[in-house]
Amino acid sequence: MIIMKMYFYYGVMGSSKTANALMKKFNFEERGRRVVLLKPSLDTRNGKTLIKSRIGLSSEALFLDREAKIIDTIGNRNLYDIIIVDEAQFLSTAQVDELRNFADDGIMVMCYGLRNDYTGHLFEGSKRIIEVCDTIREIQSMCSKCGTKAVVDARYIGDQIIYEGNIIDIGGEDKYITLCHSCWMKGRV
Repeated sequence: MIIMKMYFYYGVMGSSKTANALMKKFNFEERGRRVVLLKPSLDTRNGKTLIKSRIGLSSEALFLDREAKIIDTIGNRNLYDIIIVDEAQFLSTAQVDELRNFADDGIMVMCYGLRNDYTGHLFEGSKRIIEVCDTIREIQSMCSKCGTKAVVDARYIGDQIIYEGNIIDIGGEDKYITLCHSCWMKGRV
């Protein structure tokens, strides 16, 4: 049996994670590989089944409820060579463990998502992916304030950065700004 790998590609918002996932899907399908694209239910942007990048790339995906088993969502595991998950930070620990089992059974698994929430702590899904995946790669982006490497998706209201509240608050540039740690700690947008 061929052992496939489980990959985690992470970065701050706007670092092209979704565009990269969609390009990988296209490239694999162009070479005759059978790919399934999954979208966790917490990602409410663009409806239930559409994944869309900021540059306009898009694809239909299977909607993955947080309590669902992945096998129940994709059906027969023999239908696919590759599983790609966008917004993987929203996966449950059990779902990440299931993906790891798919990789051990010969299916390539590629997860794309945020590593940390706006408070600087790991998301549940990201934490478990880091614990069990074979390869971790950062997709880098720049701090919106000073131009150094961005490491935080800072949530803000007005010109003030906020550091507590509900962890899940889906949004874009209207709620979040990518910053380096130093700019994030200054507390102002």
